Amino acid sequence: METIKGINLLENKKIAILGAGPGGLTLARLLQMKGAEVKVYERDFNQNSRVQGSIVDLHFDSGLKVMKEAGLIEAFKANYMKGADRYRLVDKDANIFVEENTSEDDFDNEHFRPEIDRGALRNMLIENLLPETVVWNSQFLSMNKIESSWELKFQNGNTAFADIVIGADGYRSKVRSYVTDIKALYSGAAIIQGEIENPKIDCPEIYELVDNANLIAMDIGKTIAVQPMGNGGLTFYAASLYAENWLESNGIDFNNADEVYNYLIKYYEDWNPLFFELFKSCRNFVMRPLNYFPTDQKWEPNENVTLIGDAAHLMPPSGEGVNTAMLDALDLSECLSSAQFSDLKSAIGTFELKMRSRAEILGKDAIDGIQDFASPSQQSIDELVEMFKSK
Repeated sequence: METIKGINLLENKKIAILGAGPGGLTLARLLQMKGAEVKVYERDFNQNSRVQGSIVDLHFDSGLKVMKEAGLIEAFKANYMKGADRYRLVDKDANIFVEENTSEDDFDNEHFRPEIDRGALRNMLIENLLPETVVWNSQFLSMNKIESSWELKFQNGNTAFADIVIGADGYRSKVRSYVTDIKALYSGAAIIQGEIENPKIDCPEIYELVDNANLIAMDIGKTIAVQPMGNGGLTFYAASLYAENWLESNGIDFNNADEVYNYLIKYYEDWNPLFFELFKSCRNFVMRPLNYFPTDQKWEPNENVTLIGDAAHLMPPSGEGVNTAMLDALDLSECLSSAQFSDLKSAIGTFELKMRSRAEILGKDAIDGIQDFASPSQQSIDELVEMFKSK
């Protein structure tokens, strides 16, 4: 691994990154390239203990840019899912409104947004870290300040020490409370998420309709999005507007797949039955309220604790989450290794200002767009159709 010399602020510093998602692993890679001593603590029992979920598209000026900076663009090209960046837009009867044509993948085209399976992305990043960088089965509980360092405590009883702590532990971040007490807000929308392992057998009609593309099915007030996974499976999201306390008051046991299925087929009762086949094939559902941190949030920088990704600036799904987390990782690695700062607090403060400014713009766009996605009007559907056709 190439090492960049001349680091000052990171010299003799132990860095702890909480969370082995794309942001945390990218940051570890970038810091190790600069010669830093890094450990990534992850709650998963091991690298293969959990399916990582849906595909993610990387963008020219963010995710792909960071891949190049991390020396991983060729590894990415070897792992991405060709053709999965296409979109199909259908109505509730499964009639196709928009069918994007396949085109030759062009990494020099700023509009090209290649998709990669989250598990493949994670594995690729881990493979390009130093051995034993990731410490598995390490669910973070708390940390205590000891002079200028931190003692970290984990659920398994282990402890660790670090001079710098970075929370990359997602929307339920436990590190965040050491940086700010600003809480998340509810967007008014939620998704019911499910995964199908063998869609070619269990729901062949929907499998053919997806055809390795991003499928979006829309009707007034309701949306179903379906994406392919790298292992041949499908992930879907049934989105709509729900009261904030709906999860507690609806009486549905989300651990009972039959109860969720019965709710969904009633909620989508006038939709094409092939969508019921999709619901029937899923045996594990998750209800996800779409929350966000206030876009104008501010806090004073800490001398040796900071946040990246959803832990810092959670926003509704917009296609920017992973890309923004990777940009955070790049910016933080550059600030921490820059000779222009006399101390860590100044470096972290400069990073956080840049991070929050970017997230404020993207967050507002995501919040503005969530109702059109989760509960579209006829006008918003028509506008989406025209947008895709214009492309």
